[in-house]
Amino acid sequence: MSLLERVQPASKRGASLRPLIRNISPWRNAYTGLYDTLSLKDFRVLSSRCPSWCARLRFAVLSLWVLPLLSSCSREQPIQAKQEPAAIPVRVAKVTTQRLQRVVESVGTLYPYDETIISAEIEGRVKAVKVDLGDHVVTGQVLVEISEEEQKYLVAQTEAQLRAILERLGLQNENERLSDVRQAPDVRRAQADLTEAEQRYRRVKELTEQGIGSRQDFDQAASRYKAAQAAYDAAINQTRNLVQEAERARAQLELQRKKLRDTTVRAPYSGSVKERHVTVGAYVRPNAPLITLVKTDPLRLRLEIPERMAPWIHVGQIAEVSVEAYQDRKFSGKVWRISPTVDQTKRTFIVEALISNPHNELKAGSYARARVPTSRVEEVKVVPIRAVAYVFGSNKAFVVKDRAVVEAREVKVGDRFDQKIEILEGLNEGELVAVTQVNRLDTGTRVTIAAE
Repeated sequence: MSLLERVQPASKRGASLRPLIRNISPWRNAYTGLYDTLSLKDFRVLSSRCPSWCARLRFAVLSLWVLPLLSSCSREQPIQAKQEPAAIPVRVAKVTTQRLQRVVESVGTLYPYDETIISAEIEGRVKAVKVDLGDHVVTGQVLVEISEEEQKYLVAQTEAQLRAILERLGLQNENERLSDVRQAPDVRRAQADLTEAEQRYRRVKELTEQGIGSRQDFDQAASRYKAAQAAYDAAINQTRNLVQEAERARAQLELQRKKLRDTTVRAPYSGSVKERHVTVGAYVRPNAPLITLVKTDPLRLRLEIPERMAPWIHVGQIAEVSVEAYQDRKFSGKVWRISPTVDQTKRTFIVEALISNPHNELKAGSYARARVPTSRVEEVKVVPIRAVAYVFGSNKAFVVKDRAVVEAREVKVGDRFDQKIEILEGLNEGELVAVTQVNRLDTGTRVTIAAE
């Protein structure tokens, strides 16, 4: 092979061989038939007598079969033109500016208005449990009864002690009060003894001064008078002590009577039984939990509001509440408590709204979503919610440039208003954004605007 043949491409060499291969096809068939008709013995004889002729025969047959194979391997595949992807049909919407009322949206949890763990105030054995889980009770209704036998004995004992003191004070019943200690029997008796001793002392003194009475009688009269005076003072003090003892006995009696009343546990307010902690026959001690009672009308909805919205929230604003259990209904409430501090970790503050629940349809502990319309009205840029896609941790919108090419932009969103969303950064008023096929779009994607 010449140097030119070595450097030229294989495709050109294959092209130059094709006419030759078409011309040698008949020769290939002829040589192959001759080669097949020779027997091995004849071929050996010819090889010994004409070795060069046999070698040329083998070379000719091999060449006639190999050349077409080389030609077929060197054929070039046709080059296909690169096809561009078809444009994606999308619908678009224009970035507009609207004057809208600010609405504070938040999620929170419903809590009972009141929740009380009713405990035993005395010790004793539970005699009866009148309510159970879910029962509705009214104020004063009996919940639990504790054995009162021991308390009755203690009340009777204290009443007897009080009656003994009242008899010494000359009182008939426990409701009477001694207005003047000098009216007590012991004081009146001491007063009489003192009066008699004083009169005798004066008579003896007059007789002694006249020289008729003896000095001994005078001394005796004076001693008796002083003793009677001391007895009177002692009676006064003793009566005062009895009055105080009577008051103490009255207080003790009232305490014992209260303990007797405490054997019957009653509902402090109208509500529902959340949990029953005791059964009949159980022995309870003071502060042992008996019943958990909740008041569910109204309910408290506790919300966490971002600190930037603090100027927008005021007591008395209407709150629209929705829960998953009643997705087609709205419940109304009012803001009634606002926390004065901000949580430093969450940067939020607590707002409580009262939700009316007269038919106990809402359950305490449920997850709820609230919307609080405010008096703040602003002009904001908005686009349909479908125009914003959350991609790899950021919100993106796809701007259609020149009605043909897409430019993906990262946007900062604000509040939602029905089917639209506020755009804080990333879009300009009047630009067109795609609202369909957003998952297939990216910067440089060719699109066509589809008719509505």
